[in-house]
Amino acid sequence: MSTEAMTEIRAPKRIVHEKYTKGTFGLQIVALFVSIFFIFPIFIIIIDSFKTKVELVMNPPLSMPESFRPDNFIKAWQSLHFGEAFLNSILYTAVSTTIISILCAITAWAIVRGGTKFFRAARVYFLIGILIPAQSLVLPIYLLWNKMGLINSRFGMIFLHICTGLSFGIFLESNFINTVPVEIEEAARIDGCSIFQTFFRVTLPLLKASMATLIIVQTFTIWNDYMLTNLAIQSKAKRTIILAMRTLFSTSKNDYSVAMAAIIISATPIIILFVSLQKQFIKGMTVGAVKG
Repeated sequence: MSTEAMTEIRAPKRIVHEKYTKGTFGLQIVALFVSIFFIFPIFIIIIDSFKTKVELVMNPPLSMPESFRPDNFIKAWQSLHFGEAFLNSILYTAVSTTIISILCAITAWAIVRGGTKFFRAARVYFLIGILIPAQSLVLPIYLLWNKMGLINSRFGMIFLHICTGLSFGIFLESNFINTVPVEIEEAARIDGCSIFQTFFRVTLPLLKASMATLIIVQTFTIWNDYMLTNLAIQSKAKRTIILAMRTLFSTSKNDYSVAMAAIIISATPIIILFVSLQKQFIKGMTVGAVKG
């Protein structure tokens, strides 16, 4: 093959590469600045968590601590009784998220596969729950929970998180179930599977990506919830890690280095969960973006 022919063949590849570089260079620069914008506060929190109270007040904000000692972390854990609050947060989050994931998957599957007016009305009903802001329900929730005796109750706290998380979970799972071919379930029914076996053995394993997405979103929401938790929990023995941290930001205390250490402690479980499920999370968020 001649040199001219080889040049003609290679030319389109070079043109595509040049178009890719010119078209994405601006986006890469923007993404870099956005990344720095989000990473900068995290960097400040980390270096401030190792500073003493004097260093935090006297030294410049971007200065490094004189020594990286875990004193602030130990003080935060002991002074706020983080052990007890940590276990409460894990209990509320784990139980609520598990029940929400299972209920949403079952309900969404019934709504999508039902197809009748009742199921279509049920889908609209749950969609309305997403449109109603939680702040507008504070007073009705408190009055209802107080009459039911669920205030300052671990069961009441878990039940409250389940009720407030169903709408979004059913919406998410419904969109994902729409992408699952119904022929797979029909084949399972022909092979003799009952309706429960079809769901738990055939459909549910295909929902791993959407359930991982739901678990991450609900875990982040429940773990960091302050408004509803402060509404339903009044006892120090049942408070969460977020409620325990509020004393560090009061006007009577200004030891913000300990507060920064507490923030890192509270964020660590969420970071570990996200890193563990990030592949499934990205897959669940992008489902339906590419067809074929």
